[in-house]
Amino acid sequence: MSATPDTATGPGSAPDKKSGKKARASAAPGHHMTIWEHLAELRRRILIAGAAVLVGAVVAYMAWPLLIDTITNPFCRQVEDCQLYATDPLAPFATRIQVAAYGGIILAMPVLLWQLWRFVTPGLHRNERKYAIPFVGAALLLFSLGAVLAFIAVGPALEFLFAVAGDDVAQIPTVDKYLSLVMWMMVAFGIGFEFPVLLVALQMVGIIKPRQLASARRYAAVAIVIAAALITPSGDPITLMVLAVPMYLLYEVSILIGWVVGRRRRSSAAARDLEQLP
Repeated sequence: MSATPDTATGPGSAPDKKSGKKARASAAPGHHMTIWEHLAELRRRILIAGAAVLVGAVVAYMAWPLLIDTITNPFCRQVEDCQLYATDPLAPFATRIQVAAYGGIILAMPVLLWQLWRFVTPGLHRNERKYAIPFVGAALLLFSLGAVLAFIAVGPALEFLFAVAGDDVAQIPTVDKYLSLVMWMMVAFGIGFEFPVLLVALQMVGIIKPRQLASARRYAAVAIVIAAALITPSGDPITLMVLAVPMYLLYEVSILIGWVVGRRRRSSAAARDLEQLP
């Protein structure tokens, strides 16, 4: 008798079924991935994030006239002759590429945050995976807030730096130095404001506890000031405080969120224990 299509077997039938089962098992919630599966998943997330940054960089490169007009506004408010100079014929092109790269990171931030969340999701409980949209939304909001705050701080920072130099020092800013300063400040502030999201995520997976963060407040304050001093390129005290103060306030907010999440976990565990009682 000839085999029916349902029962027919071929050289590739068994491997295809096994590979399909393996793929479904890997994607199933609660599946414990091997180290190679983790590396493959990390590679996939990095490729997607890299593609998003590339697309964002292309968009930022094409929007160069708008970007240059916007970024130079703080400088133009401080000086009468609003003119940036280039000491190298290649400097404008290299600066445009660099600004496009920074712009690509900023524009691709929603995709980057989503890929990060998808990578760490297997480490969370099933009922905690519903926090994907709030996590990405809060992280994106904080990054945008940090970038906007950095752009606002550029003006006072330049005013302070010009005042320190005095009237006897002529300021001749170059296009590469100024634009790199502004874009780096926006990205640095945005990343700095992601600090509480990271702390909340670490508390959710159980790596750290809220009481540990609460007991380390003094050390955290010192560490935040040092980190703010390292990532602020201008080095002026105004920019330092503009970044350090919100970061510490967000540190306190992350402790509060950790307490709330922990309390809800304990309440849910207690409710499950009561349901299991005879």
